[in-house]
Amino acid sequence: MARWVAGLDGCRGAWAGALIDLDDPARWRCARFPRVIDLLDGPEAPVSVGIDVPIGLPDRVSGGGRSADRAARALLRTGRSSVFPMPPRGAVYAASYDAAKALSRAGSEPPFAPSIQCWNILRYVREVDELLRARPDLATRLHEVHPEVAFFRLNGDRRLAAGKKGPARLEGLSARRALLIAAGLPEALIRSAPPTGVGADDHLDAMAALVVARDILAGRAEPLPNATERDSYGLPIVIWAPAAP
Repeated sequence: MARWVAGLDGCRGAWAGALIDLDDPARWRCARFPRVIDLLDGPEAPVSVGIDVPIGLPDRVSGGGRSADRAARALLRTGRSSVFPMPPRGAVYAASYDAAKALSRAGSEPPFAPSIQCWNILRYVREVDELLRARPDLATRLHEVHPEVAFFRLNGDRRLAAGKKGPARLEGLSARRALLIAAGLPEALIRSAPPTGVGADDHLDAMAALVVARDILAGRAEPLPNATERDSYGLPIVIWAPAAP
């Protein structure tokens, strides 16, 4: 019986996805999914999915944000800026950026407003939050990950020298492919062309999320932090890191 695991990363209004059958690693596929549920209820019905999106939203933010975000920043150290501070739930569901900033300042201590980069990903956060509140059974299959945390861990808890964008982009993408190969993913999967509408960086981030999903299923992944906090809807607030290489 097939055991599929998957990774999802937000991309240009949809989701970059990577899936693999753990019982037959030659069976894999990558695709662009319009919605998260399209993968979860798809033909493979993956038993474990890593997704690069915050799960579990605080009603009020204090002390630097969610415990998971603080733990991820502490791990990344110099790369901590890649973990956006998540605003309170009311700001996530705001109708406009100006409203989100006002609601975030009112619901945080010390007050802060989300960056425009954070605002631009909140549509993904809302999609997953609404899905898990409507179908709480999916919380046992869908797990929050962070690609930079995953690659940092796969690199021996060291920051990669080159990023995924900018002048050193090709070097950065190559280094990430090498880490995914070392983590045990098939080279054919890692070197596959991104699906139409998916960038090369999102393609690899989805595979990093897949590695974490695999390690969660095997009981090898590390929760950040160790003590899982839950929001007012019972959703876990934890970022999962893959097993150390």
